[in-house]
Amino acid sequence: MATTTFPTRDDFAALLNESLGGENETFEGKVVKGTVTGIENDMAVIDVGLKSEGRVPLREFAAPGQKADLKIGDEVEVYVDRVENSQGEAMLSRDRARREAAWDKLEGEFTAANRVEGVIFGRVKGGFTVDLGGAVAFLPGSQVDIRPVRDVGPLMDLPQPFVILKMDRRRGNIVVSRRAILEETRAEQRSGLIQSLAEGQVIEGVVKNITDYGAFVDLGGIDGLLHVTDISYKRVNHPSEVLGIGDTVKVQIIRINKETQRISLGMKQLESDPWEGAAAKYPIGGTFRGRVTNITEYGAFVELEAGIEGLVHVSEMSWTKKNVHPGKIVSTSQEVDVKVLEVDQEKRRISLGLKQAQSNPWEAFAGAHPVGSVVEGEVKNATEFGLFIGLEGDVDGMVHMSDIAWGVSGEEALGLHRKGELVKAQVLDVDVEKERISLGMKQLEGGGAGTGAGAGASARSGGARGGAGVNKGETVTVIVRAVQDAGLDVQVGDDGVTGFIKRTDLGRDRDEQRPERFQVGQKFDAMVSGYDRSKKPNFSVKALQISEEKQAVAQYGSSDSGASLGDILGQALKEAQSKAAKPAKAEAAEKPTKAEAAEKPAKAEAAEKPTKADKPEKAVKAEKPAKAAKPAKAAKAKAAEPAEAESETVAEAVEAPETEK
Repeated sequence: MATTTFPTRDDFAALLNESLGGENETFEGKVVKGTVTGIENDMAVIDVGLKSEGRVPLREFAAPGQKADLKIGDEVEVYVDRVENSQGEAMLSRDRARREAAWDKLEGEFTAANRVEGVIFGRVKGGFTVDLGGAVAFLPGSQVDIRPVRDVGPLMDLPQPFVILKMDRRRGNIVVSRRAILEETRAEQRSGLIQSLAEGQVIEGVVKNITDYGAFVDLGGIDGLLHVTDISYKRVNHPSEVLGIGDTVKVQIIRINKETQRISLGMKQLESDPWEGAAAKYPIGGTFRGRVTNITEYGAFVELEAGIEGLVHVSEMSWTKKNVHPGKIVSTSQEVDVKVLEVDQEKRRISLGLKQAQSNPWEAFAGAHPVGSVVEGEVKNATEFGLFIGLEGDVDGMVHMSDIAWGVSGEEALGLHRKGELVKAQVLDVDVEKERISLGMKQLEGGGAGTGAGAGASARSGGARGGAGVNKGETVTVIVRAVQDAGLDVQVGDDGVTGFIKRTDLGRDRDEQRPERFQVGQKFDAMVSGYDRSKKPNFSVKALQISEEKQAVAQYGSSDSGASLGDILGQALKEAQSKAAKPAKAEAAEKPTKAEAAEKPAKAEAAEKPTKADKPEKAVKAEKPAKAAKPAKAAKAKAAEPAEAESETVAEAVEAPETEK
């Protein structure tokens, strides 16, 4: 009886390995040949010698954009992904087979830097997909053409050459370029075409592209740049104003750079140059009419004729409008009259003046308003140094703060007027070249500072000036109208101007600075020290005393350099007594007590009493220089000044007789 031996699991594995080609060999991951045994729907059944057949979609056997040409019995190469899947079928791939074969071929072409043929069949983010005989490569959008291409439709599904830029088989990444092929072809054409071109040659071309700075013209395989400044002699703001894409133009070759293969073209060079003879055509000083073509911050360009423009600088646009944008004076396309200031034919520059073609308002003002005439205008602006007054002819005149009002400081004078106020002023000076008009407002007021102290002697008779104004520094006789704590309200003469004396201006000594020692109706001399905001005069007894001291010292102390202080005071006292004599009070004037009373207002009331005025001992004391001029205390205060100690002491001593006037 025969025994039946059943194969074990190990025997089955050995038989399987033998059937598949050996223990160390496998089909997975390899490209093998198979036979098409059937076509079912969209699938092709292929036998590759395994336990079971595999199925491959028909589309994998078709070229991009075409149908698959496959029939039963054809031998094809497929890639074995797995020997058996969950359904017991072999997993095959035609794409993988073609890709592996293509990668082997492409690696060789990439190493040799050869061109490869491919078909653009799809669009992805940033570019396109290209079929390189089974391997899919990426074509960046910037590598499609030399210039950006808006529509890639005509390039789709057409076999065309490419250059492999990058290849990574492990990652399955291939990057190709079509632009590199075009640039190589273009470079070959350019080299041949450049050799046939020469500078100065006139040639026709087609406008291919327009930019802000010019236009690119195709010269038959090579492009040249037609810059915007070479399109025409007249101003061209943008090339599209003259040219359009596809236009055929006649150009002249200006420059050829054979190293960079760049060609510069020009159209205006074919026209006559309008700048030839421009200096004779537009002489300096001539007035011409032109059109404003462009406005900038520094001026305006005026076209005198087609191709010739001149610049009107902002400083030459208006006589009166300063620091104003040119666009507020002229507008584009406006026709204006201009005067030629300078011509540079070599640099093709003409300097023009707009205001020179108009009448000078400063000359007109100087002719209509000579120095000394009175003008009226509105306060346009107030600065830290004066007021600007708007005058006729759209010119401004300036009133310096020192010429606004008499007797007040410049800062106070500026506060007397406000912007928009209508004022009158006197023309002091007109400088046409510097465009300056100096005005004065205080010159229209009654009085001025020109007479000085010397003129005050003739005005001592109270009320001699009547209702007229008084001058600063003038000495006048005033009458007390009211006594206040802050000072005295006084009037010049019986019908003169009224003013005020501050408490501190009633005398030099503190005991003299008491308003209560004066009575309403009392008369005395004072000096005009200034004016208040309402332009009323201010008076000062203190300023008069200081002025008379200086006059006395100059009169009595300079004639004899060896004179003693007593001699000077005695002489001054005698002169004062003789001048102070009045008919109504002759006897009282001879008594020294009156002189002392006049100098010392603090004892004015006591001096007027008859009982004390008749005492001889008072008269004796008045004749003593040391006591007759009690204000000599002030001279002691100035003793710290050695050079003027003696003269100041003398001046103090003379004060008592002078105040008796």
